[in-house]
Amino acid sequence: MSIIKCNHCQLEFDQSIMINEKPDLYFCCNGCKGVYHLLKEDGLDSFYSKMKNKTIAPPLESSDNVSDFDLDSFRQRYIQITDDGFSKIDLVIEGIHCAACVWLNEQVIDDLEGVLEVNINFSNNKAKITWDEETTKLSEIIEKIRSVGYNAYPYISDDNDIKATKTKRDFFMRMSVGIFGSMNIMMIDIAKYAGMFMGMKAEFLYLVHIVELIFSSLVLFYSGWIFFRGAYFGLKNKIVNMDLLVSIGALVTYIYSILVLFGLKGHTYFDSVAMIITFVLVGKFLEVKGKKTAIDSMDKMKSNLQLEATIIVNNEKCLVSLDKIKVGDIIELKHGEKASVDGLSLFDLSTFDERSLTGESIPIEKQKNDIIYSGTINTGQVVRYKATKNYAQSTFNIMINLLEDSLASKPKIEETTNEVSKYFSLTIIILAIITFLIWYFSVGNFEQSLIVMISVIVIACPCALALATPIASLIGISWASQKGLLFKEAKFIESFAKADTVVFDKTGTLTKGILSIKHQSKELQGQELALLYALLDSSTHPISKTIKKYLPIQKSIFLDNIKQVSSQGMMAWYDGKQLLGGNSQFLKDNGVNVYFDSDYTVYHFAYDGVLLTSFELEDQIKDDAKELVKYLKSIGIKTIMATGDHKKVAKRIAKEININTFYSSMSAIEKASLITNLKQKNKTVVMIGDGINDTLALSKADVAISMGSGADIALSVSDVVILNNSLKGVKNSFYISKRTFLFIKQNLLLSLIYNAITIPIAMAGYVDPLVAALSMSLSSLIVVGNSMRIRNENV
Repeated sequence: MSIIKCNHCQLEFDQSIMINEKPDLYFCCNGCKGVYHLLKEDGLDSFYSKMKNKTIAPPLESSDNVSDFDLDSFRQRYIQITDDGFSKIDLVIEGIHCAACVWLNEQVIDDLEGVLEVNINFSNNKAKITWDEETTKLSEIIEKIRSVGYNAYPYISDDNDIKATKTKRDFFMRMSVGIFGSMNIMMIDIAKYAGMFMGMKAEFLYLVHIVELIFSSLVLFYSGWIFFRGAYFGLKNKIVNMDLLVSIGALVTYIYSILVLFGLKGHTYFDSVAMIITFVLVGKFLEVKGKKTAIDSMDKMKSNLQLEATIIVNNEKCLVSLDKIKVGDIIELKHGEKASVDGLSLFDLSTFDERSLTGESIPIEKQKNDIIYSGTINTGQVVRYKATKNYAQSTFNIMINLLEDSLASKPKIEETTNEVSKYFSLTIIILAIITFLIWYFSVGNFEQSLIVMISVIVIACPCALALATPIASLIGISWASQKGLLFKEAKFIESFAKADTVVFDKTGTLTKGILSIKHQSKELQGQELALLYALLDSSTHPISKTIKKYLPIQKSIFLDNIKQVSSQGMMAWYDGKQLLGGNSQFLKDNGVNVYFDSDYTVYHFAYDGVLLTSFELEDQIKDDAKELVKYLKSIGIKTIMATGDHKKVAKRIAKEININTFYSSMSAIEKASLITNLKQKNKTVVMIGDGINDTLALSKADVAISMGSGADIALSVSDVVILNNSLKGVKNSFYISKRTFLFIKQNLLLSLIYNAITIPIAMAGYVDPLVAALSMSLSSLIVVGNSMRIRNENV
């Protein structure tokens, strides 16, 4: 077997699968081959020399229609018009790995006729492009970018993003000035320390100190201004924070060095002033950059949606913007287009890529009346579907909003840590003062005592303690979202990790919720059949849906006073007479005699006090239900099943999936009481449900989980939503939460160990302020680096 590199992307493959062009050209795919020859023809083959030994990804394949970039709605939303009448847009270019990638994209875009300016920022892959729309369309620019193996999508600049960008730019400028000033002081220090050994006249040493004063003042009062500002607002709110520690350490060192400069005996420490500010700023900048990256990821998700949709009006097609789509509109999707809103398929067979919601790459087949979710891609033939929601209420938009909220929230452990950090900083200042006094009265050297005190202040790192939880939570939530798991708040990571009891609903949760009619006691005709159909049509419960599909379609009958009784059934009125549909107990409670015994789920229908027919329904257990229960038991979690179904059905299901504790014939109130009783016994309870009858119980649990196919009201009270409707998602939720929480505790432990070791060493006088500042920044980077390991395992 011979391994060779692709001439374009430089990735290594077995020679036998490569595309060979004589004499010695090898390509891993036709995309790489096409890009290679395109660059040769355009005279841009110097790209490969600029790449050196770096590898790049093969050309990206995209099913997006580039003509969408020329739509009026896209232009109004993303394109700005300059004072000269030219068009301007900010794009994020996907696939950039190095400076050579930036150079290549700038060259190919700039070569297009009508492009006036292109500037790509390598740090965030954002491109600013100005062009003449009368000469070149934006779609042509996008096509050119794709032709050389990259992709582009619009950069969405909302208020949060503008603020994050401004903060990042501000930190970068201050850090750059800090590095500039520190480097110059270091170079001057070489001359100063050489002069101390070789002999330097006092007037020259004085001039060196003056230059150091100028540079350190620039670093302290410009680069370090954010620490002074943070310390001021902290003190204003009676909080002693990390900014105060940095400010005191740097300012005391600066003032002491000035006093030495103007006559006090001792050494100047202008270099330490600059280094303290610069080192800490570098750590803060990396933190700010990480938060900005999270916002950029949200931008990419938001751009992953059609801006316009083709709707059918009076058998004619017309384009409407996303926010103009109404419930009931008939929408047409071509191959490769994304659904803008949720709806029901009008075709018997279609396939959709739902990876943007569920993380699953295998296309899902859709039958007639199956739900098509917004943000999913039509991978089959042209289809039409009926909108059931507007954009604001659609799955994709709700998912974005939930993810944004969860990234902004804090787990309980973070709130506790932040509280500890406040007292931590105050404790460090007290320790530093005590250290100064001990050193001064035992040694009698003011300078040495002051430097030791400053080292204690600077080396202590509450920022590592404060970073321990949010950075790990951010990574954990992002990882979960890619697996089709939406955590509404970050605090549920902690609740999941501490959970010791899981309560399952049965229908649609442990079972597939795809029921089949096993037996009907009596077939109905005429008005009785129409009334049953109308009652079933008023419910979203899986049992009602199954029986409705089983019956022939009936003309609409309008019922009065329709009422759903959670976990039991439904009642309504027609022509002054009562209709009842539900389980045996429900009908008995409403005065209807029922004598029916079965091991299966039973649905009875009665009209005017008379039982007309009964259905026996069979539900299949989900393939991964037994595996989930086994996993939960292996990690010490008790499993309970609570269902509205009768005892025989509950017992059969519980036995099959190995759940020892189960409750049957439960109403919604009884389910909620079960959850409440468990919590009163100090149990941390996770409730997993599906349907309106679970809403009350879900609201009582520590963590409420809804499957993605559940009713909207159940989704609204849930804390975690499993978008792919798979119980594997529940297992992944536990695994990701426990792993994330483990790393949060590791980060806290690392931070505490760091402080426990370094603070006594600094108090003993073994650390100077320069090393203390470097150590402080490194402790933050260690916490960030450890958090990045959370995703090192596959689930």
